[in-house]
Order: sequence, then structure tokens, then C-alpha cells
Amino acid sequence: MAGTGAAEGRGPGDAAARRTFRPRSRRPAAWAELLRLPALFTVPGDALAGAAAAGARPGPRTLLAIGSSVCLYEAGMALNDWADRAEDAVERPHRPLPSGRIRPAAALTAAGVLTGAGLALAAGAGRPALAVAAPLAATVWAYDLALKHTPAGPAAMAAARGLDLLLGAAATGGGTRAALPSAALLGGHTLAVTAVSRRETTGGSALVPLAALATTGALTRLVTHRRTRPPAGRRAAAAPGLPGSGPAGGTARATGVLATALGAAYAATAARPYVHAALNPSPPLTQRAVGGGIRATIPLQAALAARSGATATSLLVASLAPAGRMFARRAGMRKVSIT
Repeated sequence: MAGTGAAEGRGPGDAAARRTFRPRSRRPAAWAELLRLPALFTVPGDALAGAAAAGARPGPRTLLAIGSSVCLYEAGMALNDWADRAEDAVERPHRPLPSGRIRPAAALTAAGVLTGAGLALAAGAGRPALAVAAPLAATVWAYDLALKHTPAGPAAMAAARGLDLLLGAAATGGGTRAALPSAALLGGHTLAVTAVSRRETTGGSALVPLAALATTGALTRLVTHRRTRPPAGRRAAAAPGLPGSGPAGGTARATGVLATALGAAYAATAARPYVHAALNPSPPLTQRAVGGGIRATIPLQAALAARSGATATSLLVASLAPAGRMFARRAGMRKVSIT
């Protein structure tokens, strides 16, 4: 409470102690900012959409895949700020490393520890999962350390997101072939968002958000109108009923309606900020476009799960969107970047 220091006879040493305590009390908030915790809600949907595409119900190995994805994602966030610490000192001095709230060595150590944890969790999910997690980890490190500022940067980020979906498929179903179309669609969305994010601090290009807007429209159409054939397990379950004539047909219609609704939610979330950034490609509107693209990842993942016939999984993924918004409001971190 204010004014109690003099009443209790505290001297200069106590004031110094209080000054050193305040940065420590803010340390969790600094790590939450470094790791972009609100964006973390976009990660579980990768593995869940992958499991749905593989035609398998989520289980313990899916949870291990989600844990692996979370660790590798956060490793990438910590490594990103370590690699960009000199650039951020000029363009984003408020970030945890240039502001001195987190030491660069601590961020690099966190990236290494999280990568090791992610690979260990993937190994626990089985060899197929580890076979996907290893190149995923390599892609994360290559992006942050070498590819981010090259023309290959957006493609590397898209590959990482697609591999993350395949990790869920490999862990849950043991294979990745059935999940390749969903991984490609999610990768296309990530490619568009990452391309826009490269101009967060400078703005000045209307073509990139326009291209992202066109990509969003194409992906929405593919998700809602070109549903893949159900995986083998679901085809067998649906075989006794003719399309539209029984429970199987009713379920197919329900998942089709759900996929369309979630696809529309994806388009609405991503398209509006892209339009604004195209009309006025200033840094603030470009940053909003990136934020909209990140938020749109969740309804896209949910639509991909519905497209694969996994209604319950798609609804579970969709529920992550309001949970993420609530967390961001409570943590005071409504603005999230992937760069």
C-alpha cells in the first residue's frame, strides 16, 4: 500500500529491493509475450484435423502429438525473437529481448529445451509421429535462423504448418497419405498469412493482402465444395445406408452443413482485415490483417475436420476460438504476431 514505507521505517535498501522485485514480478508476462500465448490456441487444431483426415478418433497418441506441436511451436517463437533481437531493437524495442525483460541466452535455451521436449513427446506417440516431428523441428529452426528473410520464408512456414497437421495424422492413424490434402490447404492459408506478415512494420503493398484475399476465397471454396472421400473406416461405416436415405446420409448432410458454416466463418475472419490492408496498406492495418489471418486458422482447422466427417472433432476445434479470445483479453495480449 502507498505510504507504508515511511511509516515502517524502510530505508534506501528497501527501495532498491522493491525496484529489483518489480521486473521479476513482470517476468511471467514477458515470457507470455515472447511465446505469443494467445496464438497457442491455433496449435491443437492441427493435430486434431490431421487425426480427422486420417479417419481415426483422437486418443492418447493424439494428445502426445498436440503436446509435441505445442512445444515445437513455442520453440519457434522463442527462437524467432532470439534470431531477430538486433532487428527488433530498432523496429520493435518494446519486445521482451530488446527491452531487457528476458535475456537472449534464456530465450535460446528455452528454444532448445522445447525442441527436445517436442521430439520426446512425438517419440512417445510412435515412430510414424517422430518421423514427421523431426523434419518439422528442422523446418522451424531453418525458418528462424536462415529462411525467414528470404523468398523461401513463407513456403517454409507453410511447410511447418502442414507437417504439424501430418503429425496428428501419423500419431493417431499411423500414416499421413489421407491427410495430405488437408495439410496442403492449411499450408496454403499459412503461406498467405506469412507473406502479409513480412510487411508488418513497413506496409506499402496492396498486392500481398489482395493475393491473401484471393487465397482465402479459393481455400473456402475447396473446403466447402470439394470434400474428400471419407477414409476407409468411415466408408465402411456408411456403406449400409444409401446417400441421403438413412442415418449415414443424414450424418453426411450434417457434416456438409457444418463444413460450409465453418468455411464461411473462416472466410469472414480472414477476408475483412485483408480488404482493409489492401485499401490502405499501412503498418497498423497490415498488422490487423496478420492477426485476422492467425485467428482464421482455427475455423479453417475445424472446417477441415468437418470436411473429413469428424463432427465432434470439428466442434472441439471450433471451441478453441472463443477460448483464445478470452485468454487474450484477460492477459492483455490482444495483438499477436508470427514474426
